[in-house]
Parts: sequence; C-alpha cells; structure tokens
Amino acid sequence: QVQLVESGGGLVQAGGSLRLSCAASGRTFSSYAMGWFRQAPGKEREFVAGITWSPGYTYYADSVKGRFTISRDNAATVSLQMNSLKPEETAVYYCAAKRYGITYRQNDYEYWGQGTQVTVSS
Repeated sequence: QVQLVESGGGLVQAGGSLRLSCAASGRTFSSYAMGWFRQAPGKEREFVAGITWSPGYTYYADSVKGRFTISRDNAATVSLQMNSLKPEETAVYYCAAKRYGITYRQNDYEYWGQGTQVTVSS
C-alpha cells in the first residue's frame, strides 16, 4: 500500500521559512516524479514544484522560482524548502506521486498525501 505522509507545516510570519517533508512508502519510487501542490481556501489546487526521483530533474511554478527548493533527502523522502513566504501562500500543501515525468496537472498524479497546513501571517 502506497503512502505519502507530509510534515513540517505550521504558522510563520511573512518573509519567513518552512521546510516541508514527504515520506513515501509502499513501493519503489525510482521511476516516479514527486510533486508538491497547494490549495488555498476557495481556490483550485495548483502545482508548486516537482522532482523526478532519478535523476533528480526539478521544475517550479513561476510564482515560487528562486524562493522554493525541492529536493530528495534520501530514498524515501522529498522535501520542499520554502523561503520568503507570503501571506497569499497560506494553503494546504500536498505531496503527490506519478510515474515518470513531472507535469503540472493534478489529475496526472496517482498517489496523494493528506496535506499539511501552512499559514503565513502578515
């Protein structure tokens, strides 16, 4: 059974940083891409960043380029380092997995975590 478990969310002031982690289990993810999405209240879920497990290509939404960094910590954990956070980035952040390459489309992702809340105060 595949499981993705996010952690690291919380409350931070505008301009601050948070590091989210996604622990993956239940299968070998070497041929998978991992993505981070977020959904703010009343808005659609949107792509934030993605990484292929091997060889580690990364891709970012324009809105987070230069501030967020996605990485593979080990064989089973993907992280999202978020710097210079803005109040409008308050959302539930989700980790997701799909076979092969990174895409922006949430419907392409096969597995999802339960989400972790990030709140950025002004």
